[in-house]
Amino acid sequence: PEQTVTGSFASFIGAARPEQLSHTVRHRSKRMILDSIGVGLVGSTTRVFDIALRYCRLYSSGAVSSVYGKPGVKLSPTLAAFTNGVATHSMDFDDTWHPATHPSGAVLPALLAASQMLPPNTKPNGLDFLLAFNVGLEVQGRLMHFSTEAHDIPKRFHPPSVVGTLGSAAATAKLLSLSPAQCGHALGIAASLAGAPMANAATQAKPLHVGNAARLGLEAALLAARGMEANPLILDDIPGCSGFSAFYSVYQPKPLSAPSEHHEFLLEKQDIAFKRFPAHLGMHWVVDAALSVRNLLINYAGSFSPSLIRTILLKIPVSKYINRPFPSSEHQARHSFQFNACTALLDGEVGLGSFSESNIQRQELRELLDKVAVEHPKDNVANFDKMYGEVALLLHSGDVLTGKCDTFYGHWRNPLSKESLLKKFRSNASHVLPEEKIETIITLVDNLEDLSDSSQL
Repeated sequence: PEQTVTGSFASFIGAARPEQLSHTVRHRSKRMILDSIGVGLVGSTTRVFDIALRYCRLYSSGAVSSVYGKPGVKLSPTLAAFTNGVATHSMDFDDTWHPATHPSGAVLPALLAASQMLPPNTKPNGLDFLLAFNVGLEVQGRLMHFSTEAHDIPKRFHPPSVVGTLGSAAATAKLLSLSPAQCGHALGIAASLAGAPMANAATQAKPLHVGNAARLGLEAALLAARGMEANPLILDDIPGCSGFSAFYSVYQPKPLSAPSEHHEFLLEKQDIAFKRFPAHLGMHWVVDAALSVRNLLINYAGSFSPSLIRTILLKIPVSKYINRPFPSSEHQARHSFQFNACTALLDGEVGLGSFSESNIQRQELRELLDKVAVEHPKDNVANFDKMYGEVALLLHSGDVLTGKCDTFYGHWRNPLSKESLLKKFRSNASHVLPEEKIETIITLVDNLEDLSDSSQL
């Protein structure tokens, strides 16, 4: 079995050791964990989270795992993973990797729930938790690298619902110390539970994709631990019989080498993008470009005056689900190049409050949206590593002012500073937690390797 792709992944999960995590990998993954907790905490204030929580509280048996932002509320481990996953993606505020997926939200809620599920004398320590988290990231990243299709902004399946489900299964299988055979079956079971269509982007259903990835991956590991079996070749490319290849039109898998002393995790080579405001990652390019051209107009005219603008020209990649000229809901607004560019122009910022119904319906914003035209330059591809955002203001005077962004602040090529990441976390967490608890979480995550019981998180 080790000779197969699936067998190599299963062996990797079982063989990975904490000492194989480099300083860079530990540092980056702790930044991800802290950011994801903060995003989940502020996400616990949203309507879609409330809907998910009310549903999950119908099932109260085995309630041992905590829920973001709800002191005293416990759910069964799988439903806690689901609810906290929904919170994490409820505002589209969670981290993004390349190839494109939201890796932390699919894995962290499952590990938090599982760590509380285990008996007191078998609780994983912080280093075990950190290793399991990185195993979940590694499986997601490797699977995405098997397809050139995965490198571009998705058109068919939402990536965290696909690779995230298997990443969650791998991470919890590692945390639960499953055998290599059980790890392989967990991946196979997870593949049968994976997948969600992109048509549900920009709706309340999209956060369910991340919630389900966390929950169903955990369920897959728990089923495998109890003896359920699946196809031992699920990750292999078998002609005439689709396994994981069903999710990608081009799929060329390769075995994953057993981790050696000098194993280099993907997180070592590919850092993560952290969002500064709660919207689809593509919005961050056009917002930075819009803020740049806004400053040019202020310097040109002495103030930002929409009446001077005849046309707002956006040069963006072709991606239908984030090309929304007149969004009518908060979730559509989070997925609209036009809305985010015009909000940045009008307000000089985009933040949590930008997506409220009152802001979306503003007359002055609607008037700006009416002026937007879109072009798709051939060199602007729908790929988070290659795309750019350009916003040009064509003035009634005949002058043209242009702002362009190739790499926004928070992109893996221009990472958030420690100060910026902490500021984001404190701001998000302050919506539901007092200051002393916020600082406690920061300290716990910063010293995660030394934590004797990871369920304290």
